[in-house]
Amino acid sequence: MLNWIWGIMITAGTAYGIVTGNTAAVGEAIMEGAAEAVSLAITMAGVLGLWCGLMEIAGRSGLLRAVTRIMRPFIRFLFPNIPVHHKAFEYISVNFVANLFGLSGAATPSGIKAMQHLSELEEKKLCDSGKCGKVSKASREMCTFLVINVSSLQLIPINMVAYRSQYGSVSPSAVTAPAIIATLASTVTAVIFCKIMCKMSR
Repeated sequence: MLNWIWGIMITAGTAYGIVTGNTAAVGEAIMEGAAEAVSLAITMAGVLGLWCGLMEIAGRSGLLRAVTRIMRPFIRFLFPNIPVHHKAFEYISVNFVANLFGLSGAATPSGIKAMQHLSELEEKKLCDSGKCGKVSKASREMCTFLVINVSSLQLIPINMVAYRSQYGSVSPSAVTAPAIIATLASTVTAVIFCKIMCKMSR
């Protein structure tokens, strides 16, 4: 859908530039936009590489296991049906930590792994109930995980700070406090919504 939207916008803008006789301006804007996109991609790749590397170091040093233990009561509150020592706990913790630092790109791999383990857990539950097979719909835990990810609580919006720095903002980190307030409100709302829907589904 997004491909269609962007395609229509680009086509409409180019056609309008040609019709109004601004072909040179359109060509110049295309070249400037391409150069800016490459520059921004390099900047974000550096930021993402740095934090993915730190997350890898944290995993190998045992720091993530410590973070998992700290976050376990919160995750247990959100996902009461997941066994305490299940692998999904670790990946959910890593995903939440990455999101807290505003690293949605770094959070994606752990989010996919968490979903895979939640799906396997649901398949095991089906087999235990005598209905072995592939999961045909998302479980409550999978839906809760998705909603919490969409709400995206951020303590340090690193991506946004990097964007603002790239475009010459005088105070790139000025968005930190508003981001914390906004995402805290959205996350609290998401948690309340998930708890209400889980009770209703039971």
